[in-house]
Amino acid sequence: MQTALSGRSRISGLEVYLPPTRLDTAAVERRIAESSPGFRVPTGLIGRVTGIRSRSVMSPTEQASDLAANAAAKVLAECGLQAPDVDLLVFASASQDMVEPATGHMVAAKLGLSCPVMDVKNACNSFLNGMEVADALIAGGRYGRVLVVTGESPSRAVRWSVPDFPTFASSFPGYTMSDGGAAVLLEAAVDPAAAADGAAGILAMGFTARSSHWSVGTLAAGGSAFPRDPEASYFNMDGEKLKDAFLGLGSDILDATLAEMHLAWTDFAVVCVHQVSAPYRQIFAEGAGVPAELLVHSVEDFGNLASVSLPLQLKLAVDSGRAGPGDLVALVGLGGGVSLGMAVVRL
Repeated sequence: MQTALSGRSRISGLEVYLPPTRLDTAAVERRIAESSPGFRVPTGLIGRVTGIRSRSVMSPTEQASDLAANAAAKVLAECGLQAPDVDLLVFASASQDMVEPATGHMVAAKLGLSCPVMDVKNACNSFLNGMEVADALIAGGRYGRVLVVTGESPSRAVRWSVPDFPTFASSFPGYTMSDGGAAVLLEAAVDPAAAADGAAGILAMGFTARSSHWSVGTLAAGGSAFPRDPEASYFNMDGEKLKDAFLGLGSDILDATLAEMHLAWTDFAVVCVHQVSAPYRQIFAEGAGVPAELLVHSVEDFGNLASVSLPLQLKLAVDSGRAGPGDLVALVGLGGGVSLGMAVVRL
């Protein structure tokens, strides 16, 4: 468990890109039925269990790097920046275009960047960890302006042909997933010492992990364990065990981060929490003591967007007027493996 004060960088730009094609939950069930002779999903089951009504699906010609590049281009335009203004690009995602090279290169090429790049991967916590890396590099004086981007393409790993219920159950998390991209621009804070007194900045971050649970949810294809096995190219997760693993992490790292900042949940304008389903959002919030009115509901209309989930919620909160300059926001991430993280940010 690790928590640390920050305040060396601030978010100066935030954008999200969602592919225009939408797939509602009824259509997901129909596609499974059409692709699975002899197996039928109980009508409405996926919606009842997850609360998800719709999700975004990328086009066959798009890649994870395209989703990230689209979001990043919007950030650069919003901030009035050109390619030479970016010092470092961090691609932080559970998805990737290919095993080698780093997907950050593809994103940088599509944006016309010539800066250094790197990939950061930690399942659905990838983006939060990407921000952590960028914040630390800015604090160390290595870079002044870092573009942290993600492009999630889980629709490419959904199993549509299902022979039986056990296979359906292990593939179930894939039916919640959604494609999308996000980007934040982090810049050195004008006066880091002033962040605690109301200036914009990332004020604190805290992370913990219990890696003994790594096998509970996997997408195994492409690595050294399953380099060419087609069966490993689909999501394989035990939803109940994954939920228990997350609950087993507890909320100590969240409590410690808040205590170090002398904050309570009620000090925040909004609390963005990674959302795998609507019911689990409620279970987690109750366990962590987060007031329901501070949550940003996203999974119902956007599905589980993996590492895009937190920047999407922050974008929704800002665009709706629920959070703005000077407000405190919390970003709480959950990732397979399993890990839990939190960032305290003043906008």
